[in-house]
Amino acid sequence: MAKVKYYYDSETLSYRKITRKKGRALTFSLLFLSAAALFGFFSYIVVSSYIDSPKEKMLQRENENLKLNYAKLNKRVALAEQVMHNIAERDENIYRIHFEANPISEAQRKAGFGGINKYKNLEGAENSELIINSSKKVDKLIKEIEVQSRSLDEIEKLAANKEKLLKAIPAIQPVQNKDLTRLASGYGMRMHPILKYRKMHHGMDFTADRGTPIYATGDGKVIKASRGTGYGNMVIIDHGFGYKTKYAHMSKYNTRKGRYVKRGDIIGYVGNTGLSSGPHLHYEVHKNDKPINPINFYHGDLTPEEYEIMLEKAAEENQSFD
Repeated sequence: MAKVKYYYDSETLSYRKITRKKGRALTFSLLFLSAAALFGFFSYIVVSSYIDSPKEKMLQRENENLKLNYAKLNKRVALAEQVMHNIAERDENIYRIHFEANPISEAQRKAGFGGINKYKNLEGAENSELIINSSKKVDKLIKEIEVQSRSLDEIEKLAANKEKLLKAIPAIQPVQNKDLTRLASGYGMRMHPILKYRKMHHGMDFTADRGTPIYATGDGKVIKASRGTGYGNMVIIDHGFGYKTKYAHMSKYNTRKGRYVKRGDIIGYVGNTGLSSGPHLHYEVHKNDKPINPINFYHGDLTPEEYEIMLEKAAEENQSFD
């Protein structure tokens, strides 16, 4: 039961009962409800600003995990970039120099990252900058790997050719030191023993007993094994890479035209055929069809001391045997 309220009336000097008007009660009720609604709304704003909902907490955790994973990815990309940099350095300063290949310019290694913005579709997200930077680093690394892969393919081919070249280049004496009587004559102007006039001697003469083995000085294909004018029985080997060797005045052959031989194979024997004044081997080296001094092609089986002695004897203007 509601309490009855009174007020003191000074005119009548008596207490009078307070009666509420219905309009005022309704107004009071509306004001109360409005105040309550406003209080609830502001309470919600305050609470939502400082206290996250379960869904927001879940999204925040996912966002933190994404940031953590991006940080780990960036570390891995940075490590891969360092490895790629080390490989590129070895490629430029060791491999390409060793195989005499042209260097790859920095512009070639870094090409393909200008012009149209290929990352525009990644813009607008909360972590767009992080995603775009990571994507750029990965794309750049992939491009450098492609360039380096092509470079290593080129080096592989050069290495294969280098190995063939090293096997093909004449590198040993055609007659072993133990079988030599003497080095009769070197490369240069000499008096011909039969024609009796000075002429260019395009090879070196190795005197040895008849039947002494003659060795191929490098890998190659025999393109001639027959008599030649003035050279008697001779063999010519095409080693590739512009190199050919000629072996003349043989007593007999141990090979034939079209056969592939390796360095150290016996291809014939010392003789005295053709314009020759005694048993010996006349040996020539040609590069791009031009004769060159064979003295530079004995590094494979001579000691430095032996090579010095050969240089001295080859320089002497001895009588040639052909």
